[in-house]
Amino acid sequence: MKKMNISAKGIASFSLMAGATLGLGSCKENERPNFLIILADDFGGMDTGACGSTYYETPNIDRIAAEGIHFTDGYAACNVSSPTRASLMTGMYTPCHGITDWIGSPSGEAWRKKGWHNMMLPPEYEHNLDTEKFLCLPQALKDAGYSTFMAGKWHLGDRTTPEMAGFEINKGGYHAGQPKGGYFSPYQNPKLEDGPDGENLSMRLAQETNAFIENHLKENGDRKPFMAYLSFYATHTPVETTKENWEYFRQKAIDNPVTDREAFKLDGNWTVAQIQDNPLYAGLVRQMDDAVGCVMQRLKELGADKNTIVIFMSDNGGFASLGWFSTSNYPYRGGKSYQWEGGTRIPFFIYAPMAKDNGRKCMTPVNTVDIYPTLLDYAQVECPDVDGVSLRPVIEGGDIEERPMFWHYPHYGGSGGDPTSIIRDGDWKLIYYHEDGHCELYNLREDMMEQHDVIADNARKAEDMRISLMQWLKDSGARMPVPDPEYNPDERQKFLKKERKKILDEQNRKRDARLKDDYQPDKTWWGSQAIDD
Repeated sequence: MKKMNISAKGIASFSLMAGATLGLGSCKENERPNFLIILADDFGGMDTGACGSTYYETPNIDRIAAEGIHFTDGYAACNVSSPTRASLMTGMYTPCHGITDWIGSPSGEAWRKKGWHNMMLPPEYEHNLDTEKFLCLPQALKDAGYSTFMAGKWHLGDRTTPEMAGFEINKGGYHAGQPKGGYFSPYQNPKLEDGPDGENLSMRLAQETNAFIENHLKENGDRKPFMAYLSFYATHTPVETTKENWEYFRQKAIDNPVTDREAFKLDGNWTVAQIQDNPLYAGLVRQMDDAVGCVMQRLKELGADKNTIVIFMSDNGGFASLGWFSTSNYPYRGGKSYQWEGGTRIPFFIYAPMAKDNGRKCMTPVNTVDIYPTLLDYAQVECPDVDGVSLRPVIEGGDIEERPMFWHYPHYGGSGGDPTSIIRDGDWKLIYYHEDGHCELYNLREDMMEQHDVIADNARKAEDMRISLMQWLKDSGARMPVPDPEYNPDERQKFLKKERKKILDEQNRKRDARLKDDYQPDKTWWGSQAIDD
C-alpha cells in the first residue's frame, strides 16, 4: 500500500534554469516553441508562496515564478470561471464572446428564484463558446501544425466540446464546472476513465499530460511542436484532501495563528475570509502543486523544457465568501465573483527559455486575453484582431505600450459581488456599479487593499475613465442588467440581516470544526488514504 499524494519534497527537485542553460543553444532562432498552459481553478492571488502566502506550500509553482517572469499585476479576464476560460480561448474580453457569467448561473427573471431580492435582473449570456465565430487558440495552433492536447476542466458549454475548439486529445474536459466525483477516483467524469479507488485527480491529469508529451516526442521528435493545456479542476469545491495533509496543515495553523485581524470581515453584502488557515484547502493546494511538479520534472527529463514556454495562471480570484470560503485573498479585497482586486488578481507566471533576464518580477499589468496573441506570436501565426496584446516584447526584455484594461460582470456573484464594469488605466481603477450608477476610484499603487475611494479628490480623472468605460461597453455590445420591477428594498434588507448572521455562524462553525483534532469528514476520508500499487 502507498499514499497517493506525492510529497512536495519528493517532487520539488526540478530546475527550469538548469534545463534552460543547456537548451538556449538548441533553441534555434526560427524554431517554434512548445506551449504548456497550466490553469488553476479558483486559485487566489495570494495562494502561492511566490505571491506571499506563508501557510500554503507551493514549491513547484513558486519555481516557475522564480525562474521565469512573475507578473505582479496579473489579472483574470473575469471574476468567475467560464468567461475567463472563453477569453483564454479567443483573446477577447467577455462582452465580445458573450460568456459573461459561469455557465449554469441563472439570469433574467430566473435569478429571482435564488431568493436574494436583488435590485436588478442580470442579462442573458452565451451558454456555449461559439467555435464557428471565433478561431480558438488550439485550433489556430493546430492549423499551424501543432499537436494539441488538454486535460481537465472545460466548462464552456454542453454543446461546445474541447475537440470543436481544436484539441485533438481531451482527457477530462466536458461541460461540468467542478469534479462531480470529487478529487479522488471514481471521478464520475465521462471523459476520464476512473483509476484505482482513491487515485488523486490532479495527479492523474498531470500523468495524462506527461503521457501526451512523451508520446508526442516519441512520434515527432523536434519536427512538430505541441500545445498542452493542463486545466486543473483544483482548487474548485468540493475541497478535499487526505487525512495526512489535513493533519499537517491543521497543526501548522495551530502553531502559527494569525492574531492581527478577525477571521471574517463584513465587506459589501457578505462576510469575507481574512485569514488563510483552512487545512483542507491547503492540502488540496499541495496536491495540485505536486501535480505541477510531476509535469515540470518530466518535461525536464525529456529535454522538452529547452524549447517549451510554460504559463501558470488561475481563472479568477480565490473563493473567500459564503459556502466553503476556501481561502483568503487578504490583503486584496473580496474574492471570487467580487469587483475588487481579490476577484481578478491572480498568480500569473511565464517561463520562456528564450526570455531575457528570467527570474524577475514585472509590474506591467497583464491579462488572460494576452495569452492568445502571445502564443500565436511565438508560433509565427498571424493573429486575428483580438483584445489582448502579445507579451513577447516584455518576455524578451522590452515593454508594451500602456493600455487600459476592462472588465464587465453584469451579474450578481454567487459568492458575493455586484453587477459592475471596471476599467484599469495605469495605477488607477474605476468601478462602475450598475444598480445606481455610482463609481469608486482607487489608486492601486498606493492602495492595493482598495480601502480609500479617492473619487472626490480626482473627479476629472474619474469622469475621463468613466467615459472611456462607457464607450468600451457600447463598442463591445455589452449586455446590461435591468431593474427588477418586483424589487422591494425592505425585503432585501430583511433578507440580508437574516442571512448574514446565518452565514457568519456557519463560517465560524466550519472553521472551528476543521481545526479540531477529532475532525472527521467521513469514515474513509474519501477513500484516499492508501491504495494498492
